Amino acid sequence: MKWDVQPETGKPAVTHFRVIEYMKHFSYLECRLETGRTHQIRVHMAHIRHPVVNDPLYGWKKDNFPIQGQALHSYTLDLVHPVTGKPMHFEAPIPQDFLDCLELARNS
Repeated sequence: MKWDVQPETGKPAVTHFRVIEYMKHFSYLECRLETGRTHQIRVHMAHIRHPVVNDPLYGWKKDNFPIQGQALHSYTLDLVHPVTGKPMHFEAPIPQDFLDCLELARNS
């Protein structure tokens, strides 16, 4: 199912983003979500006409980047455990295929 932005009838969804690096044809972003809607980053980026690399559903085409799926990575995740109520924090290093995408974008 493909989602879209519906200000009058849709559920609230808030995505904050900042540009980490500008490139000639691409930008490397950091996104912070206030909500957790289905495909939220993908929908919001497509809505402002800056779709996620390699996103065949919300992008305009399948980009030729060395990654399976969209060029998205959750570096950190913070949540409150639903049973204990304790805050939890997780971190994951950026995978090599994502780094390869960045390098290709820098040189395109």
